[in-house]
Amino acid sequence: MTIGELIKDLRKARGWSQGRLASEINKAFGTTLTREYIGRWERSAVTPGPFYLRCLSAVLDVPLAVLEDEVNRRTFLSDVAATAIAPVVASDLLSMGFAARLQGGPSVDRWEAKLATYGTEYMSLGAADIQRRVSGELVVVQQQLEDPHLWSVAARLMTLYAKTFPGSDGAKAVHWYRLAARAADHSGDDEARVWVRGRAAIALGYEGASLGVADVLADQALAVGADRPSLGLLNAVYGKAHAAALRGDSEAARNLDTHGRRIFDRAGSYEQTSDYAVPWWRLNVFRSLLLARLGDEKGALEAQEQAARELPAELPRFATHLELHRGLMLARSGDSAGGAAYAQAAMDALPPEKHSLTLRMLMDEIRA
Repeated sequence: MTIGELIKDLRKARGWSQGRLASEINKAFGTTLTREYIGRWERSAVTPGPFYLRCLSAVLDVPLAVLEDEVNRRTFLSDVAATAIAPVVASDLLSMGFAARLQGGPSVDRWEAKLATYGTEYMSLGAADIQRRVSGELVVVQQQLEDPHLWSVAARLMTLYAKTFPGSDGAKAVHWYRLAARAADHSGDDEARVWVRGRAAIALGYEGASLGVADVLADQALAVGADRPSLGLLNAVYGKAHAAALRGDSEAARNLDTHGRRIFDRAGSYEQTSDYAVPWWRLNVFRSLLLARLGDEKGALEAQEQAARELPAELPRFATHLELHRGLMLARSGDSAGGAAYAQAAMDALPPEKHSLTLRMLMDEIRA
């Protein structure tokens, strides 16, 4: 493990952004570090000298010997992090939970406002920051589940929380998606039941992970809400379409794409920058990757152009998605090295703190 990788892992374990780490060092030692400089450390473009190693040791609460020695670095996270960091996090969560129980917790309207905020922030924040914050919210809402509507809130929070884990491990993400579906069932809110399952299906299908689970959840969403066009149903249909494309069933994928566009015509969003929305540009992000996977270069390029035309400038991560779709097209056309290089250049142009688990999984698909 390089010193850059260790710094990155320790920073994420605390739920800090690169800017936060720079700020903590600056406050403690009177330095003028920037987020960009932390990024250079983490990419191993620059190695911190003895002074900054001491700063990192103090701010991250890690022995200096671990930062200085490669052998120690390789074993530190598994042997030390669980005991040095997790209790602090657990203490904070326990405190939040008991405080919520004693004080009654936020109102239903306040919870809905929180969900709306997280829906917007998900589009631009990194997975580690979202995971840290949502874990606290789940502890709080857990204390208020006497109100059936809050099962719907909890289900939607669980779905967002699941998105912070890589779907490829076949365990944590899937566990949370299934738990979210059960919570939505407990709420009795059919709209939430469909949305939670549809969001899980598109997440897993788009990532190319746990395709069997993606199909099951999509089918459940279709069974509950087939007669009511909704964004949850739209997500479910495109989740199934991606799963079909990855299995090589082009006919099913194309039929689902046609069905999905019909649902969009009735249920598409005007809201542009929320995870709870599917506007025109986001539909075309779904379709861009789907058609690239199907080898439909003309259709994929058209979808990419449609998406880029309306994509909000404050969402550069999704522009990177489109560039990776082009890299995938190159690789599928036979230029594996060129496709991987094109995609890697797009990833390198995006600030590291904006990289998502989904982008990394797309990179793996392109390299493969």
